[in-house]
Amino acid sequence: MGIDLSIIWFTIIVFATLMYIIMDGFDLGIGILFPFNKDPVERDMMVNTVAPVWDGNETWLILGGAALFGAFPLAYAVITTALAAPLTIMLIGLIFRGVAFEFRFKATEEHRPFWDKAFIGGSFVATFSQGVVLGAVINGFEVTNRTYSGPALAWLTPFSLFCGVGLVLAYALLGSTWLIMKTENELHRKMTALTKPLLLALLVVIAIVSVWTPLLHENIMHRWFSLPNLFWFLPVPVLVLAAAWGLLSALKRHAHYTPFLLTLALVFLGFTGLGISIWPNIIPPSITIWDAASPPQSQGFMLVGGLLIIPVILVYTFWSYYVFRGKIKPDEGYH
Repeated sequence: MGIDLSIIWFTIIVFATLMYIIMDGFDLGIGILFPFNKDPVERDMMVNTVAPVWDGNETWLILGGAALFGAFPLAYAVITTALAAPLTIMLIGLIFRGVAFEFRFKATEEHRPFWDKAFIGGSFVATFSQGVVLGAVINGFEVTNRTYSGPALAWLTPFSLFCGVGLVLAYALLGSTWLIMKTENELHRKMTALTKPLLLALLVVIAIVSVWTPLLHENIMHRWFSLPNLFWFLPVPVLVLAAAWGLLSALKRHAHYTPFLLTLALVFLGFTGLGISIWPNIIPPSITIWDAASPPQSQGFMLVGGLLIIPVILVYTFWSYYVFRGKIKPDEGYH
């Protein structure tokens, strides 16, 4: 039996997407949390926790998009056509967030509030747009003769908008637990107090989405509750509850690292639930990864480059996080 390059590339894209959600999630979450903390010194501390690493996090978004373009061109064409508006808004939000991230450190006290607002707005817009994209992917796309044939605003549904709200809460939770891990004293206490309501709100959103999704899509209901798929899916909600209980317990004992690790587990479980819902389709509801794949020769040629560059990205990522490990103090910064 030969190597299935489509599965390999799908795995690479899933891995890159998950890495992006985790790593860019907590620094977008910091921007989302800015309105809950008006103290300028603590805001600087919040930003300084990600200042040395934030721009490298988006490498995974670029890798995932490039891999989708080369390995599954049909999926890339359909998704970018159907979701042109939210994807463009997301990129604008990321640009605003990135510019504001750098400029707020150089701005005078008079102009600092403007860049803080740009940082908040860019973080909210980028995150919400990503959630809308996620909801639209779950809803699926109309494809005729390998071309997107649905309306331009098909992505603008109550379900997609609700997913946008859910992702804002998820990134905020990533941001608050990251700050619990990276800060001390008053900021650490503020984030610990904020994490519990964020977690409870996210659990409510997860419950609503978990009920809404199968009611909205009969094929997903069949996939979740038919055998043997039920045995694959059943551990997900159980593990979500276990991770949430562990997170609440960690907050009570004022743990530093456990809340962030358990939040990563929640994100991973949510991503796993999505994968179970749509597999093996890359364009729901009916176009599989093999239907959308480029020729094996193209995938094989790309894989040579991918096997060279992915280890470099991983080494750089882990090294940068290792170098800048530890707590951030008020008098420290990288700006």
